[in-house]
Amino acid sequence: MQKVRPKKNLGQHFLTDLNIAKRIADTVDACPALPILEIGPGMGVLTQYLVTKGREVKAVEIDKESVDYLHANFPALRDNIIGEDFLRMDLGRIFDGRQFVLTGNYPYDISSQIFFKMLDYKELIPCCTGMIQREVAQRMAAAPRSKAYGILSVLIQAWYDVEYLFTVDEGVFNPPPKVKSAVIRMTRNGVAHLGCDEQLFKRLVKTVFNQRRKMLRVSIRQMFAKDRLPDASFFATETMTRRPEQLSVQEFVDLTNEVEKAMG
Repeated sequence: MQKVRPKKNLGQHFLTDLNIAKRIADTVDACPALPILEIGPGMGVLTQYLVTKGREVKAVEIDKESVDYLHANFPALRDNIIGEDFLRMDLGRIFDGRQFVLTGNYPYDISSQIFFKMLDYKELIPCCTGMIQREVAQRMAAAPRSKAYGILSVLIQAWYDVEYLFTVDEGVFNPPPKVKSAVIRMTRNGVAHLGCDEQLFKRLVKTVFNQRRKMLRVSIRQMFAKDRLPDASFFATETMTRRPEQLSVQEFVDLTNEVEKAMG
């Protein structure tokens, strides 16, 4: 069967370097024994190494041509190739409610959405690895007070320890992307509850980073109705003179509790 033609509308960049594919597959070894869900297997360059791990492997692929290729070349996986859109799936049914490792050479145009979905299912996904655009990987792993630190950094680091493992050059893909790539691993930290209203935490983080150049006392006002603004003392604290990239995850948790209290 002939090879799959990369499709621009699906953001497909097929990895051609087998050594890098094996290194990516080996990142799941940090979470042994768990079944593996691969996103966007394409022609199976990563899949061929995942299936040697002695674990149950399933793969989600939205491209019908790729699904046909995988059926022909990985007959043992036939019943475990899911021809669906990952972003629309109920991940609780994939392995009958069991925990699993998420991995893949992720489509760059939806990688952030994939990780936001991972957060919705964080109790099922203790470990997530794979390859993404380098800039996104840098944002996910960024520390406070750095230019890359933002919404993705805070929301992911609240629940996961993020490791930036290695950089991958453009030339090992067909077609080559216009940017460098990176391989990351995220492992659930020990946090079971943030200690604040999680929905309000998310809303607060997104609100202030959408105006990241402004002091918190300016951006946080948008979270209150004009006729329900807290008194001036609420906005007069030292924290309110800072910008969002200066706050740690824990400081965002504390600030969320202050905002909730002020909302009454």
